[in-house]
Amino acid sequence: MQQLSLDEVTEAVLSASRVLVAVSARSLGDVAEDVTLPQYRTLVLLCAHGPLGMSELTDHLGCAPSSATRLCDRLVARKLASRRHRAANRREVEVAATAAGGRLVAAVTDRRRAEISRVLEAMPGRHRGAMVRALRAFAAAAGEVPDQAWATGWSL
Repeated sequence: MQQLSLDEVTEAVLSASRVLVAVSARSLGDVAEDVTLPQYRTLVLLCAHGPLGMSELTDHLGCAPSSATRLCDRLVARKLASRRHRAANRREVEVAATAAGGRLVAAVTDRRRAEISRVLEAMPGRHRGAMVRALRAFAAAAGEVPDQAWATGWSL
């Protein structure tokens, strides 16, 4: 089999990412119209990693501290996340998903899973194994935590 160039692989991933972003946006819109994709991503991180300090959350999001603070302000106002001072160091603020935030992530994930399954049913089965291996490697390279790692490991 011919080795693909990095540009060819990048184009294929960009194309697939457009599909996945559309699926994510529709799934989120079906469950919570007033939650943006960045806010949802924040909730996913909080569900995956558990409570995070603001600097840790900023690092995971790859954004400015002020942006992370505004995201958290909106999530706290919607009761999807909570903030508190860390017991070990009262100067540090910790953010966590609330039970409602966890339920939202689970509901959106269920809708995304159903829609992605419909797309995969249209794909020839012989390509699925290679796709799974490639996507797992891609997610691992990006530092992503698999859904089942947080869904089964955190009780909210």
